[in-house]
Amino acid sequence: MTETSTPQRCRLVLIAPPDADPARVGAALSAGDVASLLIPDYGIDEAIFEGVAERLCRLAQEHGVAAIVAGSPRVATRIHADGIHFEGPKDELAELVAKYQERMAVGAGGAKKRDEALELGETQPDYMFFGRFGYDNKEEPHPRNLSLGAWWSEMIEIPAVVLAGSTIASIRAVAETGAEFVAVGNAVFEIGVDPAERLAEANELLDRHAPQWEQIG
Repeated sequence: MTETSTPQRCRLVLIAPPDADPARVGAALSAGDVASLLIPDYGIDEAIFEGVAERLCRLAQEHGVAAIVAGSPRVATRIHADGIHFEGPKDELAELVAKYQERMAVGAGGAKKRDEALELGETQPDYMFFGRFGYDNKEEPHPRNLSLGAWWSEMIEIPAVVLAGSTIASIRAVAETGAEFVAVGNAVFEIGVDPAERLAEANELLDRHAPQWEQIG
């Protein structure tokens, strides 16, 4: 997407599926606005993950989408990703922010309570992610993620990314929290569905129902 065509409302963050099929990921990236592609390691060997992440990173960047690697800062830097997603202690997050933030985004996740999110937020990450990779297996977003996302978006300037459920319709509930980004994985990459159609449907839903930025706050 070009700068002039970037929607002024909640945008999509796409979570790469465990099978990391480049054809399906590429189809989704080609179907409409995506702010970034999150690439989790899903617990696989780091050497194998580096090859997978590098292919997906190049694919995302070819589509003008930021590639964010989750699980291995070393891999993120070696493949020249656009960002690092980290879930862990505050002191380790602070080290990553200090070391890498001048040249790539550093996002945070893993907080399950307000005080945990605030503590991580003190390090000034580029975003705060509410949800867990692979746990978007129910139709609706987890109520805790919606609650934290709404609170964070109202109180904190650091952008919020909130995980949707397993259906495209669930994206609307996330957008209504005021979160800057809604993360989708299973809703787009469910087995047997066309990821391009799902991605286009997601953007259409956001166009119809997501608050415009000038209407928030």
